[in-house]
Amino acid sequence: MRPVLRKNKVVDLMSNLMKRSPEHLPKSSPKHPKPPKHPKKYLSPSVFWSIRQGFPPSLKIILTVTAFGVPLLLWTILTYSGLVAPILLPTPTAVLNAAIEMFFRENLWADILASFGRVLGGFGAAAIVGIPLGIAMGTFYSMESLFSPLVGTVRYMPVAAFIPLVILWFGLGEIAKVVIIFLGIVFYNAIMIADAVKFIPNELLNAAYTLGANRKDILFKVILPASFPSILDTLRVNVAGAWNFLVISELIAADRGLGFRIVKAQRYVQTDRVLVSIIAIGAIGLLLDYGFKLLSQELTPWAEHSRNS
Repeated sequence: MRPVLRKNKVVDLMSNLMKRSPEHLPKSSPKHPKPPKHPKKYLSPSVFWSIRQGFPPSLKIILTVTAFGVPLLLWTILTYSGLVAPILLPTPTAVLNAAIEMFFRENLWADILASFGRVLGGFGAAAIVGIPLGIAMGTFYSMESLFSPLVGTVRYMPVAAFIPLVILWFGLGEIAKVVIIFLGIVFYNAIMIADAVKFIPNELLNAAYTLGANRKDILFKVILPASFPSILDTLRVNVAGAWNFLVISELIAADRGLGFRIVKAQRYVQTDRVLVSIIAIGAIGLLLDYGFKLLSQELTPWAEHSRNS
């Protein structure tokens, strides 16, 4: 009898629900919802403001020419119109004449080679020391705890303050000039490379461990290849610092070099010769920068930044 009673109760309950007025029934959601008041706006296409979506080579050339042409035009207007005194900013013609005289009569090539050799020596030594130190600091917590306090402290000390000590330790020869350049960039190399190593995902290391890699394999087959593009970028950035510290290094009893030329011309208020030396350093730096770009494209074609930067 109980099943029959239960069935009757269910039937009565359903009939009561059917008899209820529509306002008592739950409101169902409409099949076709109304469109939102503010429709979604899509990003309009742009060539000039595109974010990593390709860039026309012709527009790149135009912008590059503009970047050099606008300052040159302003320089021409300010100097030829007489708005700026020649002792403060000589005309482009005066700078060109000074460059011709310095190259063909005063053997500026010897100064360029002397400065390039000093930069190469200091930059090379900083790379030899800074790259392994940065990899060790970024890989092993023990090496980070050992070297990071020292590197982080000395990095903030001005290089010019070390000149008296460098003279006492290494004399007035070429070694002292190379040491100044070395001290100026070696700690930046170490810090930047250590940070690049730390950005390697832990999942990549764990996957290598899972496949049976040991610590040596992790270091030489995972960490080094993964951080190599960033190492090249670090060297590319810090080679500019090496040329900046060149002038400081050539304050130590130098008799040739671009920094020596700048200091000598400044002493006699020869602004045109100062500009020639500065432009020479800038041209060398630009060539080195493009050289590192080409090297990155050849050695790390998989790195996105090496192709677009």
